[in-house]
Amino acid sequence: MRANFPYVASSEELCALQDARVLATMAKRVFAAGFRWRVIEAKWDGFEEAFHGFDIDWVAGIDGAGVNGLAQDTRIVRNRTKIVSTIKNALYVQAVAEEHGSFGAFLARWPRGEVVQLWEEVKKGGDRLGGDTGPWFLRSLGFDTFRFSRDVSQALVEAGVVDKAPTGKRAQRTAQEALVAWSAESGLSLGAVSVVLARSTGDVYAAGT
Repeated sequence: MRANFPYVASSEELCALQDARVLATMAKRVFAAGFRWRVIEAKWDGFEEAFHGFDIDWVAGIDGAGVNGLAQDTRIVRNRTKIVSTIKNALYVQAVAEEHGSFGAFLARWPRGEVVQLWEEVKKGGDRLGGDTGPWFLRSLGFDTFRFSRDVSQALVEAGVVDKAPTGKRAQRTAQEALVAWSAESGLSLGAVSVVLARSTGDVYAAGT
């Protein structure tokens, strides 16, 4: 099972992330949300071409005419709202990079036990990165994050951590405390703990594994 745990990047690896790759990962998750993932994967080379390798400055500078052109570009999924979202996210990555040196450096310095707070920051600063899109985006970059999937949420309920799926901020932070504690006890990453919870039942939760 360990081989199937989410990959966790080191601080050095996060710092080495290029901002263009961060934006590309954001765009892939945004375009895939509510859509068939296989279609996005099949067209991804076209996305890379159409968005100039997700060069931050180039994407941030796309104007109305550029949006119109992309909205007719058959190399990508022609969703105008998500095209505009990609431009907004380029501006977000650009702003974070100006303040922290790079978006990866920003992630590398983020406190490990404050995952939910990072979700909130990404949702607030970026565009269409709420819900499960933000956690998936961060996990795709190698940032150690859990997810409140249906199975994980049910596990937390059965463990008595929360009384229903943790959708509100208070409940999410309560669940986070438990996940961080279980991670410390087990030596597993936060992502690995959430995978174990998703695959476990009954008294296993109460034991804190």
